[in-house]
Amino acid sequence: MNKRLYFTLGFGLFPLFAGADDLAIDKVYHPYVQPLEKEVEWRMVAADGDHLQRLGIGRSLNDRVFVEGYLLAAEEGDTFRLEGYELETRLQLTEQGEYAIDWGLLVELEKAHQENEWELASAILMEKQWGRWSGAANLWLEYEWGDDIKDEFETAVALQGRYRLSPQFEPALEFYGGENTRALGPVAMGDVRFGGGKKLHWETGVLFGLSKKTPDAVLRLLAEYEF
Repeated sequence: MNKRLYFTLGFGLFPLFAGADDLAIDKVYHPYVQPLEKEVEWRMVAADGDHLQRLGIGRSLNDRVFVEGYLLAAEEGDTFRLEGYELETRLQLTEQGEYAIDWGLLVELEKAHQENEWELASAILMEKQWGRWSGAANLWLEYEWGDDIKDEFETAVALQGRYRLSPQFEPALEFYGGENTRALGPVAMGDVRFGGGKKLHWETGVLFGLSKKTPDAVLRLLAEYEF
């Protein structure tokens, strides 16, 4: 594929990715897979007193494919309950630096814990680096079906601009868009490395709502232990 085709597929499709019925704030994925990588991941999104948490365990199958399974839980006031299960596969489609944009693909299958409700989602993952600067985009297409929900397609977008100040600290700016979501805010992330190729990757940020349907402030936290 040439550079013009990549640009057309990625940024030419951007206007199509404009909405998801739920809050479309989670994290920005990157298209890279490290061989022999294993990780334990926890992340949380909190808004208006509600907390959605994910706990995942994953590993790379080779230098192109990474799979991860999650438990999803929600906390509303004093109530904490298991919400569902998710299986995720990330594919690295191009070598880093091979083209003007690095490309990947993400596929997720989610099942509600008690209800017969399902969601199948896929995302195009793109990343471009300019010196110490890095820009990433996730373009999502999702389909929901089940007994008590409307069968429908949904779309969303997540964007990140990051300055690689140091491995321990990288400031970033993120935007999330969906039918009920317009949010923009600062995020910080970094890596704490241990011996034997082990490291802890952390992310924290506050996304501010840009529309009436989006909460005024959404906190997101992430911790990944890679080994």
